Amino acid sequence: MAMSVGDSGGEDAPMSEINTTPLVDIMLVLLIIFLITVPVVLETVNLKLPDVVFEPTTTKPENVLLSIRSADTDGDGEPNSDSSSCEVYWGQTPVDSRQLLERGQQKLEKLLEDIGGPQNITEENFPEVHIRGDVNTPYQCIGGVIYTMQYAGFQKIGFISEPAPGSGTVGRL
Repeated sequence: MAMSVGDSGGEDAPMSEINTTPLVDIMLVLLIIFLITVPVVLETVNLKLPDVVFEPTTTKPENVLLSIRSADTDGDGEPNSDSSSCEVYWGQTPVDSRQLLERGQQKLEKLLEDIGGPQNITEENFPEVHIRGDVNTPYQCIGGVIYTMQYAGFQKIGFISEPAPGSGTVGRL
């Protein structure tokens, strides 16, 4: 509210101050309306998401590298996405599920023998399984390999992927 004090040109002189009270009142009402409506619009499930965007893998010689793709059943040289048969490779060697289980168990038994028993196992010396799956491979193929490797005794199983073009390595936040 503006008030003129003293003689500054008489009562008929124009006032040079703008009354901002109505503007402030309108802004406060709009702020209250937005504060009330925003929580209604944003309905989310409370989750704790990981802080890592992309974490490069550290390759250790004891890690197991598996590649999985659909089998080429029609003979055109390309894997079929609708095929229920899968091709699994331990490194460069094709294996079936029985051989995969046996190789996994043998690798862990050899590790136990080399380090002197299960009491000497640490997170640093325990091998991981890194799975590279073709984009057209059905989930049943990859899920079967995960189950087999867990049954063999591996605790850490990760997926190897290609980063999106133009994306760089982002460290922990």
